[in-house]
Amino acid sequence: MTNDPRVIVALDFPDGNTALALADRLDPAQCRVKVGKELSTIEGPALIRHLISRGFGVFLDLKFHDIPNTVAAACRVAAELGVWMVTVHALGGAAMLRAAREAIGTGAEAPKLIAVTLLTSMTQADLVELGFSGSPMDNVKRLALLARRTGLDGAVCSAQEAAALRATCGSDFCLVTPGIRPADAAVDDQQRVMTPRAALEAGADYLVIGRPITRAPDPLAALAAIQRDMAPALPPL
Repeated sequence: MTNDPRVIVALDFPDGNTALALADRLDPAQCRVKVGKELSTIEGPALIRHLISRGFGVFLDLKFHDIPNTVAAACRVAAELGVWMVTVHALGGAAMLRAAREAIGTGAEAPKLIAVTLLTSMTQADLVELGFSGSPMDNVKRLALLARRTGLDGAVCSAQEAAALRATCGSDFCLVTPGIRPADAAVDDQQRVMTPRAALEAGADYLVIGRPITRAPDPLAALAAIQRDMAPALPPL
């Protein structure tokens, strides 16, 4: 197994005990884990430290979006916790993104700093209601390019946008894709979805997968099935 697992399991649970029970059924050599707003709000940094102590790379997905000084301070704390990846909203603007980059640094131990472009639940109608011009793809490209110009490591995007962003932002720009569903899984509340293999073939680097793994009777077996689906799209070891 490579030391750079491509699957990030979303621990979208309302309490730490449930999240840790699921983590106990996974292998940190085969996946990383995502901690989002609900779990972080109720459990705080103690849970993050616990997951890191178990060997998991932690994707802290709090989508920081505030004035530059506030976001910089939050990113600095995240880096001190030892998380592997952290998100900020590209819509916070260039000054905020640069402040986040400066706060985290660029050393080998620094977390990956990833910009959220548009949420995968958003549709064209949502953009119109918010007064945004252009299609979801137009806006995702613009925000991803802003993230690249301000020194961020990559962006979160729909897998359906990955090929366009790979062409626009280059091979060294990290693409993280939620909305991943195996072919036989329910779409749930995601609007722009793709299978794991198709997402990698489109240019995604890391795949965020929640319910198809976390609600499976055997989460590790579900992860293994997803990895088998992904295998033809990965470079040989």
